[in-house]
Amino acid sequence: MISIPQRLLPQPLFSLVLLAIWLLAHGELGASTLIKGVILALAIPALTRRFTDTFPRVRRLRPLIFYVFIVMWDILVANIAVARLILGPTRKLTPTFLEVPVQLTNPYAITIFAATISLTPGTVSANLSGDKKTLLVHALSTSDPDTEIQLMKARYEAPLLEAFQ
Repeated sequence: MISIPQRLLPQPLFSLVLLAIWLLAHGELGASTLIKGVILALAIPALTRRFTDTFPRVRRLRPLIFYVFIVMWDILVANIAVARLILGPTRKLTPTFLEVPVQLTNPYAITIFAATISLTPGTVSANLSGDKKTLLVHALSTSDPDTEIQLMKARYEAPLLEAFQ
């Protein structure tokens, strides 16, 4: 087995994802595109290595794979729901701020959780408390805030907890 120095390839999975995104974005598999992609896939993780020392170690990959599909599905469904809300009578909107308790402890995992909430149409992460235990979320419309909070925790935070902690 070939041993690659850690400083050359500090995050192999990140490098692979960067290369895949580069190739998909260019839509071709030419030699110059591939060479540029490999250079970027090696350079970016090497140059940002010192910023990622607290990145959570993935303990289980399966929950992350399911997480990606859940988030993509939720974004699709939320787009339709938000379109209906916006195109319908505005008196039916019940905007609410939700205080979501956070169990995650790693800053990167919390960021992924907050970003996921913001990616889902109809909700946006507004603030993380100073003790990093409560995430303030604005929901465009919700009739049951407690159920909405439990749904966010079950669909987004639970898989992240399982994957990273």
